Amino acid sequence: MRGTRAFLIGGVAIGGGAPVTVQSMTNTDTRDAAATLLQVRALAAAGADIVRVSVYDDACLPAIRDIVDGSPVPIVADIHYRADLAVGALERGVAKVRINPGNIGAAEKVRMVADCARAHGAPIRIGVNSGSIEKDILQEEGGVTAQGMLRSALRHARLLEAVGFQDIVLSLKATDVPLTVKAYELAAAQTDYPLHVGVTEAGLPGDGNIKSAVGIGSLLLHGIGDTIRVSLTGDPVPEVAAAIDILKACGIRRDYVNVISCPTCGRTSVDVAAIATRVKVALADIRVPLTVAVMGCVVNGPGEAREADIGLAGGGLAEGQPAGGAGSTYATGAMFERGKPPEKVEGDLAGMLIDRARKIAAEKEKKGSRANGPCGD
Repeated sequence: MRGTRAFLIGGVAIGGGAPVTVQSMTNTDTRDAAATLLQVRALAAAGADIVRVSVYDDACLPAIRDIVDGSPVPIVADIHYRADLAVGALERGVAKVRINPGNIGAAEKVRMVADCARAHGAPIRIGVNSGSIEKDILQEEGGVTAQGMLRSALRHARLLEAVGFQDIVLSLKATDVPLTVKAYELAAAQTDYPLHVGVTEAGLPGDGNIKSAVGIGSLLLHGIGDTIRVSLTGDPVPEVAAAIDILKACGIRRDYVNVISCPTCGRTSVDVAAIATRVKVALADIRVPLTVAVMGCVVNGPGEAREADIGLAGGGLAEGQPAGGAGSTYATGAMFERGKPPEKVEGDLAGMLIDRARKIAAEKEKKGSRANGPCGD
């Protein structure tokens, strides 16, 4: 893991080896505190650790206090050009501001924002996108480059460092995935700032998920990234699920049930998709690491899923059951549990698997509680 500076965004730790956090951003009119709070709470309920809101004019400031007071997670103010809005948002309780000091104004205005942020214990994120690189850097670099993005970010960071402000987060986002990855790799190699990682303007859900997974995931797998945001057009709530899925796929988050299932083939005689979906939904509340497998046949199923905590392999429909639909979850097969021989089963395979998985999860949770109790610390 890359060593970075460490500080708090509200009560959420960032940098210094703290767990990678998930961020998102509201797209409501910030001046409408009620609507914005409704979206903030939905994002928090989906799993967001931090939520950002735009503060784009004076009319936004009266709503900020209500948003901060009503939010279950720290609020970040996204501000461009106006130092007075940054100060106003900080005085109303935001936990961090996102600015580019170079477009805030003269040095005294940068100092004013830095002094206010320091007084309130709030970090500052410098956000550079591929479209916001200064003209002189573009000319010297011959266009948009990863090195140019980092040069721009460090130019802004130096303005804050010059007035004694150290609690800085960097982001260097592009719509191009390879460019984004290269920019963050350079930043990780040359700085100790915590990095806010994402692919900007990734697009609609679907394409945007893929770009984000490739870009963010490849960086996380190399220990780069302290907080992440998946940017998707439309409702921001799906951004949070996508970010959490990336953390799970990278092995960074393990407090969940990992349902693995085979792609099916001609030997499959049960509805693997229906069983796997039912199992995933039913076990979504579990917060211990648990791998559950749903395999289509007994030929390869148990062997391919031998690392699962619990799983089943379909053997065929029970007598009298119709093919397809809900009836296809009532079948015969083999239930296999790690360290035990397979067991022939018949009936509601999904229900049986769910019950068995819950028992294993409860046992794991009990063992974890004992290990972390007063005598196990």
